[in-house]
Amino acid sequence: MKRIAIFLLLTAFYKAGFAQERATMLVNDTTGQTISRYIYGQFAEHLGRCIYDGFFRNGKIRPDVVDAMKEIKVPLLRWPGGCFADNYHWQDGIGKKSKRPAIVNTQWGMVTDDNSFGTDEFMKLCSLIGCDPYVAGNVGTGTPAEMESWVEYLNYDGPSAMAKLRAKNGHPEPYHVPFFGVGNESWGCGGRMLPEEYANKYRLYANFCKSYPGSPLKRIVSGAQDDDYHWTEVMMTHIPPWEMQGIGVHYYTLVDGDEGKGPATGFNESQYFHALQNALKMDQIVSQHAAIMDKYDPQKRIWLIVDEWGISLDPEQGTNPDFHYQQNSLRDALIAASTLNIFNNHCDRVKMANLAQAVNVLQALVLTQGDQMVKTPTWYVFDLYKGHQDAQWLPLNLQSPDYHFKNESIPAVNASASMDKTGTVHITIVNLDPQHSIKVQAILPAAAQHKIASGQVLTSAHFDDINTFDEPLKVRNVPFNGGAINGQQLSAVLPPQSVVLIELK
Repeated sequence: MKRIAIFLLLTAFYKAGFAQERATMLVNDTTGQTISRYIYGQFAEHLGRCIYDGFFRNGKIRPDVVDAMKEIKVPLLRWPGGCFADNYHWQDGIGKKSKRPAIVNTQWGMVTDDNSFGTDEFMKLCSLIGCDPYVAGNVGTGTPAEMESWVEYLNYDGPSAMAKLRAKNGHPEPYHVPFFGVGNESWGCGGRMLPEEYANKYRLYANFCKSYPGSPLKRIVSGAQDDDYHWTEVMMTHIPPWEMQGIGVHYYTLVDGDEGKGPATGFNESQYFHALQNALKMDQIVSQHAAIMDKYDPQKRIWLIVDEWGISLDPEQGTNPDFHYQQNSLRDALIAASTLNIFNNHCDRVKMANLAQAVNVLQALVLTQGDQMVKTPTWYVFDLYKGHQDAQWLPLNLQSPDYHFKNESIPAVNASASMDKTGTVHITIVNLDPQHSIKVQAILPAAAQHKIASGQVLTSAHFDDINTFDEPLKVRNVPFNGGAINGQQLSAVLPPQSVVLIELK
């Protein structure tokens, strides 16, 4: 009761006229919900320079990119698409590379793919990173038999034609792939199907995606675009719950409305504000899809999976527009941090998410140029947030001032918190306001003894600041010294346009 009284007092101060300068936060004890590590998953598609020249160069997996993924504890990697998945025939990408057929990537730029990176290379990549694989299967141009044989190749531990083929290709042991997507964006590039049509196809294809002994398989429904809640309703009513373990949803942040993107660099405050405004819509999208799922699955056995998300911007000038290569700014890092806070706070239903994409495409973690690699501001967000993985979620009551732009406004502050197995509390707080520092006053859980063990902050002088190959450390995490603790009360001053991590022990 004392904690609540203090919080109400702080809230009274907030309402008394400190709206542009103060936020108040009550950090509650754990409810027993876990923030799944898979929320921090990544996505790698045969698109532009994500695979070739990104993860894979000169016939080899790049160790620098692998090390960057390991450093932020990437838990999951989704492959081979995306739209590419529904044109991908997996047996083209196995065996001797000299005998693999070259194909035309009709989805992304009509370029030739020599299939030198295929199933076994992807599994090796996941092994090097130390992450779980999430494979997206071909419903658009594939067959149930083709999908069945791929799952057998991946996961069967016994005498069979596919297991022998896997052994012949250098891997006698099964890969134990835990996640398999039955198609991708089946409402669009994956077949332009109506929801009822796809639901029937899902039931057919998923029936042949087997859980082999020692390799339980979660089958994932190709989910809705953005706020197409009807799609989710149809999936929940047409597919028996025991036939699916997850439903996807895709949402990309655009700057200027439904069709407008915007520049990745050199943008103004209007473009900054509206990108943030659109990114925050993720909370409503997740909430509404979850509410539909709750009607049919109140036990929350089926995962909501945001298996494509991020900001989609105009490609860099001088690059192939079908390759979707874009720079990555402090604004994009703020979007990533805010989105991860949303996922953390919906961890009862959101169990997996995949940023699009890991390397050289859309909101990438790293960019490569020849032998060089640079970590983007978004990479530094994932570095700040890695302590949330598989930690106990701590619910927040947050009162935030608004960030005003002309006659519009959005909440300036968002946050999430968790406690790991050692009792360490991680609080990640975002200040979206580019002009004002904001003081956060928080009441901490009563059960633990706390002191500030460390703090880090990600910010820069301008919201369009980026890291380049010539200046790779312009936007990066640095120590944060703006916090203080007194008993169960924490205060911290957030710089403008910043992400702050406070670690308490």
